[in-house]
Amino acid sequence: MLEIFVINALSDNYIYILRNEHKNITSVIDPGEAEPVINFLNNKRWNLDEVINTHHHHDHVGGNAKLLDIYKSKLIAPIYENDRISNIDILVSDNETINITGIHTKVFHTPGHTLGHVCFYMPKEKCLFSGDTLFYLGCGRVFEGTMDQMWSSLLKLKSLPDDTSVYCGHEYTLSNMKFANYIDSNNALLNKFSLEIKNKREKGLPTVPFNLGVEKKINPFLRADDDNFIESVGFSGNNASKSFGEIRLKKDSF
Repeated sequence: MLEIFVINALSDNYIYILRNEHKNITSVIDPGEAEPVINFLNNKRWNLDEVINTHHHHDHVGGNAKLLDIYKSKLIAPIYENDRISNIDILVSDNETINITGIHTKVFHTPGHTLGHVCFYMPKEKCLFSGDTLFYLGCGRVFEGTMDQMWSSLLKLKSLPDDTSVYCGHEYTLSNMKFANYIDSNNALLNKFSLEIKNKREKGLPTVPFNLGVEKKINPFLRADDDNFIESVGFSGNNASKSFGEIRLKKDSF
């Protein structure tokens, strides 16, 4: 029922265009710039019904104003960022179920990268739009929130089913892969997927979507509660949130 199109934007951003042909609804998630979206929609001869934002950073909302002006779309964004994103029509909050592109969607408040960040999960479609909270083999930098908040946010996403396909906000995968292999060099599954990642990037292909079940086993930021992993990298392992913070700081200076 739902088609998802991956649009490259800016230097390494991903914009997602969602199409529900049955209901004739088209949406865009995190339009950091308007032009790639306009070009895509013109080619398809589609209108744009909804603009959705995960958080207020300009590289995720920079195209809002132009798209709203052209298409008269509804803007859906977090209630927590109401003072930082203009012209919101539909405010969404934690644990709320809404319709995006005519599809039932669960909202998760995931503070850390920003205080008001949310992610959108579609259970029937088995897909998660994680913005800048969770990346392939990585997670967002903790700019506005705390390490405790970011770890709690990642736990919300980690609790989702293994067969979830994740669509994140940036193509940071090669950089994240280098750090993951540095900190977790003996992970055979990570080695396997690293080869797949390299092959995709050499061909200019996106590494999204990625599988959440695999990610739980190879993303170091999701394994701060794995005592064996934490011990192997030389941390105490007494507190998962503290261990996560140590991994995040290590990546920041990597």
